[in-house]
Amino acid sequence: MKKLILATNNRHKAVEIQIILGNQFEIITLKEAGIEIDIPEPHETLQENAFEKSSTIYRMTGIDCFAEDTGLLVDALNGAPGVYSARYAGEQKNDQDNIKKLLQDLEGETNRSAHFKTIVSLIIDGENHFFEGICKGNIAQQPTGINGFGYDPVFIPEGSNHSFAEISLQEKSSMSHRKKAIEKMAAFLRSL
Repeated sequence: MKKLILATNNRHKAVEIQIILGNQFEIITLKEAGIEIDIPEPHETLQENAFEKSSTIYRMTGIDCFAEDTGLLVDALNGAPGVYSARYAGEQKNDQDNIKKLLQDLEGETNRSAHFKTIVSLIIDGENHFFEGICKGNIAQQPTGINGFGYDPVFIPEGSNHSFAEISLQEKSSMSHRKKAIEKMAAFLRSL
């Protein structure tokens, strides 16, 4: 079984990614790898931030690893919060505060179109590879559901009447932006 370090401290993401990858790969988080750092995300694009995280961990460990950066891009807000999704309402990175700010910014707006975009940066044998996944949908008028994390309570994926927070993790994983990017990465790894 191939072992990969996932450059995150977000256990929710690790669980979601492990479900997508199944048992062909073993994912270990930074904490599980004994790495106690919070890698900054100083860049203006998801791709640069993902690479910042993966390259930092690879330099530290020399072990194959990957990182992802995900943003919610809302059409009526010219792509905001985008790369700043996790800290949209401030550096405290609070999901409820971010949702509250997003709904305030969209107040009175009829165009609720949005999409999640995930960029994965995989470093394997010292070489970097990028993979992208997108999930289109709309922003709800108010949060619903208790599952998931981040903007899940207000994001309704295309073809559904339920927010990501109202459906099971397995159901979310079947359509998510992260799944699409991770599946591309997994297909690449299997081809090696």
